[in-house]
This record gives sequence, structure tokens and C-alpha cells, in this order.
Amino acid sequence: MNFEYSGVLGLLILIGDIWAIINIFQGSASNEKKLIWIVAVVLLPVLGLILWFFLGPRNRGA
Repeated sequence: MNFEYSGVLGLLILIGDIWAIINIFQGSASNEKKLIWIVAVVLLPVLGLILWFFLGPRNRGA
């Protein structure tokens, strides 16, 4: 993979992680669950983002 493509991919992952962390903070889950999700997203940027997207809490009313 070229350097330019790696940089763009890394930037997209960073943006996705920041978006996930903001949404985790705004969620209605308990503080313990929020902390666990944030640690997962920070320590495992790609896998944590994917897991949060599919397994994270959902706003049922929206």
C-alpha cells in the first residue's frame, strides 16, 4: 500500500474513532459501559470501532 493511501486510511480510522467516542459520551449507557467502550475503541482502533458499531448500545426511540 502506498504511503498516501495509508495516511488516508489512518485519517479515516481516526475520524471514525473520534466519532464513536463522541457518540459513546452522548449515549445513555452507564458510566462503566461507556468507559469499557472508550477503552476498547482507543486500544483497538479498527476492531473497537467495528465492535462498537455492531454491538454498542442503540437509541431505540430515534
